[in-house]
Amino acid sequence: MIHSLTGILTGKGDNVFYLNNGGLEWEIIASIETLAALPDTGNEVRVYTFLYHKEDAMKLFGFHSMAERSLFFDLIKVNGVGPGLAVRILSGMPLSSFITYLDKGDETALSKIPGLGKKTAQKIILALRGKITSEQENKDSERFRDIIEALAEMGFDRKKAADAVRELADEVPGNPDDEAYEKELFRLGIKRLSTG
Repeated sequence: MIHSLTGILTGKGDNVFYLNNGGLEWEIIASIETLAALPDTGNEVRVYTFLYHKEDAMKLFGFHSMAERSLFFDLIKVNGVGPGLAVRILSGMPLSSFITYLDKGDETALSKIPGLGKKTAQKIILALRGKITSEQENKDSERFRDIIEALAEMGFDRKKAADAVRELADEVPGNPDDEAYEKELFRLGIKRLSTG
């Protein structure tokens, strides 16, 4: 797989942009969010990519962040969601809003995305609810990985442990790099998860 491309942005369209890389100009399909995040034409840019190959077509998709590409991969695993619909879903609302509606199981809000009906929204919720995290959540989970792992080893649900630790992190006084801080965060995490 082509992980990413770096080159000069040569143009933008409604759902595509063009990137010159080593004398080759790539036509890359992208969401509205990625197009908005790109710099002005003539600037160098790096985008994360996915090459979709079928018998009769090859299409290159581009993403401004790994989080957006990760969600794209999750979406195309859902029955009835192809790459084209996945890009329309990513264009339909900000990533954070999509994750919020997904976690709430709000099929009505999701089905307002153009091209996404209620049945497909239900399939997406069923397949992905509780499994998608935002880029910030991923960073926070990495930061507190040892505490989350310890809570999970005690039998607590890993996602609930991660959520609890993130919520409690700002309530604990002191330096996050200190052992005392980690112990207190761990203690409060146990307390929060034990009381439901």
